[in-house]
Amino acid sequence: MQHTLIAVFDNRTDAEKAMNELLSSGYPRSEVKLSEANASADDLDRPNQGIGSSISDWIRDIFGASSNEDTQKYSEAVTRGHHVLTVEAANEPEVERAADIVERFGPVDIDERAAQWTVGADIGRDESMRMSGAGAMQQSAAQSQQSSTVGSGSSSGASLQGSSMQGSAMQGDLSSQQGSQQRATSAGTAIPVVEEQLKIGKREVQRGGMRIVSRVVETPVSESIGLREEHVSIERHKVDKPLGSEDSAAFKEQEITLRETAEEAVVEKTARVVEEVVIGKQVTEREQQISDTVRRTEVEVEQLGSDDDYYRKHWQGKYGASGGSYEEYAPAYIYGAEMGRDESYRGRSWNDVESDLRSGWDARDTSGRPSTWEKFKEAVRNGWDRITGDR
Repeated sequence: MQHTLIAVFDNRTDAEKAMNELLSSGYPRSEVKLSEANASADDLDRPNQGIGSSISDWIRDIFGASSNEDTQKYSEAVTRGHHVLTVEAANEPEVERAADIVERFGPVDIDERAAQWTVGADIGRDESMRMSGAGAMQQSAAQSQQSSTVGSGSSSGASLQGSSMQGSAMQGDLSSQQGSQQRATSAGTAIPVVEEQLKIGKREVQRGGMRIVSRVVETPVSESIGLREEHVSIERHKVDKPLGSEDSAAFKEQEITLRETAEEAVVEKTARVVEEVVIGKQVTEREQQISDTVRRTEVEVEQLGSDDDYYRKHWQGKYGASGGSYEEYAPAYIYGAEMGRDESYRGRSWNDVESDLRSGWDARDTSGRPSTWEKFKEAVRNGWDRITGDR
């Protein structure tokens, strides 16, 4: 059964390094493909060419027509400028070996990245582009293929499907940041109060280590040993004496054999264990203080006095001592405020509009009495200034 490994990278440099390492490790050139963001659909069937606009059909062929979520996920990755590396292998050990190679070049966790797109950057986009952050393992068969995605403990590229490998997803992420938006309701204007929350997680990263290498080393050894040798020596001496009775066997034939011996060095080697190197890991834990900033919306509510109170105060200071009542002057204050809100007078000064306001005031009095403008002028002016801030 054919297996397909899918890895997503943030930048093309890492993706190309992973691809070159796969090729140098014996994977056929025709089975290793690297996409380019926004490439044309014609490049899909050519090795090392962009998947582009055909990424949806291509992913659907791998995961099956029912896996709409995976199709959206990888299509969105290409649309956002990520690079997708695929490797096709004939069996599970080969696809796992490819996953180990790709892991070293930092693929992204596609499930985690898709979840961030869903809750943050894609607010307001079509609902079909929303994806939930799934777990680190997904099982999906597509047309007699098992589809796999690379993951790692440090910057994992989602999950390995159809095999026993599983990447560890980052445990913590920052909540999405949304600005305050005002929305109109039937009761008035609603101002949402937004507050960010800081979530601290942890992930495993490689920080170096030790490599233990065992070699056979030959060392010259020199020792001394005493060796004994025997040699046969023959000496002849001239003698002139009568043959005695003890020499009666002198004329008998006889044979005497003497053997020479010698010692030689014998070398024997014995192997003995003289030292042990114990390899292990020491696990320590440490506390790290994380400092960051979070934002929240604060809404201040200020109690404002009514216009009526404002006008009454002005009337008390201006007209109170002259007799009469506030109700007599109230229409003048209201008239000045209405003219201050009139779009036709926007941006104009009191001196510029005074004659027009007087004409409008006089036109309101249909009793035929003389103009009361001078009497109520300051009240009208105060209503105007209340709205326009002219004075």
